[in-house]
Amino acid sequence: MDLLQNLALGFGVAFTGQNLAYAFFGAVLGTLIGVLPGLGPVATIAMLLPSIYALDATPALIMLAGIYYGAQYGGSTTAILINVPGESSSVVTALDGYQMARRGRAGAALAAAGLGSFFAGCVGTVIIAAFAQPMTRLAAQFGSAEYFSLMVLGLVGAVVLASGSLIKAIAMIVLGLLLGQVGTDVISGTVRYAFDTPELGDGVGFVVIAMGIFGFGEIIANLGQPEEAREVFTQEVTGLWPTKDDLREAWPAVLRGTALGSVLGVLPGGGALLASFAAYTLEKKIVRNPSVPFGKGAIQGVAGPESANNAGAQTSFIPMLTLGIPPNAVMALMVGAMTIKGIQPGPQVMTSNPELFWGLIASMWIGNLMLVVLNLPLIGIWIKLLTVPYRFLFPAIVVFCCIGTYSLNNNSFDVYLTAAFALLGYVFYKLNCEPAPLLLGFILGPMMEENLRRALLLARGDWSTFITRPLSAGLLIGAVLLVLLVMLPSIKSKREEAFQEEG
Repeated sequence: MDLLQNLALGFGVAFTGQNLAYAFFGAVLGTLIGVLPGLGPVATIAMLLPSIYALDATPALIMLAGIYYGAQYGGSTTAILINVPGESSSVVTALDGYQMARRGRAGAALAAAGLGSFFAGCVGTVIIAAFAQPMTRLAAQFGSAEYFSLMVLGLVGAVVLASGSLIKAIAMIVLGLLLGQVGTDVISGTVRYAFDTPELGDGVGFVVIAMGIFGFGEIIANLGQPEEAREVFTQEVTGLWPTKDDLREAWPAVLRGTALGSVLGVLPGGGALLASFAAYTLEKKIVRNPSVPFGKGAIQGVAGPESANNAGAQTSFIPMLTLGIPPNAVMALMVGAMTIKGIQPGPQVMTSNPELFWGLIASMWIGNLMLVVLNLPLIGIWIKLLTVPYRFLFPAIVVFCCIGTYSLNNNSFDVYLTAAFALLGYVFYKLNCEPAPLLLGFILGPMMEENLRRALLLARGDWSTFITRPLSAGLLIGAVLLVLLVMLPSIKSKREEAFQEEG
C-alpha cells in the first residue's frame, strides 16, 4: 500500500508542467547525443552541471536522468546503421544490428531495439520502485574481491563465446587489457605507457577506439571491395517494422535481456555495458538454430542486448539513490548534481526528500514513453540514410566521426589516434578477429586492476582473499567451470562447428 501511495506522490510531482518539459528535453537531448558518436552522456551531463544551479533539484535530476537513458536509445541507431556504436553499451548491438541493415532490414532492427528498450526501461523502473532496498543489500555485499571476480567471469565468458578462434579472442582481450593500462595509475598517480606523450596522460578514449576499429575500420574494409560488392547501404530496405516471425523470435530475448540487465545494473562497474555483453552471450547459448546465425543479422542479437543495457541503465539508479554509491561515471555526476543542490545522497533521500525520490522514479516511466513515441516514427527518417549511395555516405561518416572525436578534448591528437585504430581495425578485419572482446577488455581492465589492488591492500597482500570470500569464490569457480567446459572435446567440436556455420 505504501508503494502505491509513494508512486501516486511521484506521478503528482512528475506530471507538473515544468518537470514534464525537463523530462522531454532530457530525453530528446539524450537521444541526440546517443546518435552522435563521440558525445556520450558523461560529457554532456558534465557540461550541463553548471546550468543546474538555476534549477530546483527535482527538474534538474529529471533532466539529467532523461539524458542518460535517452542516450541508451540513441546509441543503438548509429550502431545499427553505420556500425559506429554511439555508446559503449551499444557495441554488442552493432554485431547483429549492422548485419541486419546490410540485409536491408534496418527498420526491423531499429524497431526491435526501440520496443525492447521501452519494455526493459519500464520494467527497470518498476524494479527501482519495488526492490530498491533489498537489491541494495545484495549489492552492498560486493567488495573489491567480488568485483574483481565478477569481471574475470565476464572476460572468460567473452573469450568462450567470441566467434572463431579461441586464441584470437584471448589475444583481443589481452590487447584490450593492455590498452586500458595506458594513462595515469589511479592509486599511485604515476603516468605509465604514455611514451612521454602528454595527450595519453588520461589514457586512450573509448570513443577513439570504438570509432577507429568499428567505424573507420568498416569503411576501409568496404572501400577495399569492388564497387558491386559494396552492398552495405545500397540494398533496398524491405520493411520498417518487424514481421510476426521477428516478434516471435525477439520477445523471449527481450524478457531474458531485461531480467539480466535488471540484476547487473545494480552492480558497480558499468552494469549496462556488462549486461549487454552478458545478454548477447546468453542468447548465443540458449537460442538453438536461429533463423539467421548470430553475427550475420540475428534479431535476438539486437533485442536481447538492447533490452539488457536499458534495464541496466534504469536499475543503476538504485545504489545511487539508496546508498549514495555511484555504480558508473554518469551516476557519479548525478551524485555531484545532488551535492550541488545541497542534498546528501544516501538512504536518507527516500525519507528526507520523498518528492525528489519518487518524482524521479515516476519521470522515468514518462521519459521512456516519450522516447518510444519520439523514436519509432523517426525510423523512416533514419532509413533514408540507407538510400544514399555509399560513395557519398562514407566521406560524410568520416567527417562526422572526426568532428565527434575532435570535440572530445578539442584536440587533433584524438583524430590521429582514431586513424591509427582505423588501420588496426582493418588488420583485424583481414585476420578475421572479432574486435568486441578487445573493447570489453579495454573497459573492464582499469576497473579490474583497481579492484584487484584494493582487495590485496585490504587483505595485506594475501591472495587467498579471493577464494575465502564465498561470493568471490563462487564467481571464480564459475569462470573456471566455463573454461573447463569449453575445453571438453565434445563441446569444443560443437563450438567450432557452430562458428564455422556462422562464417
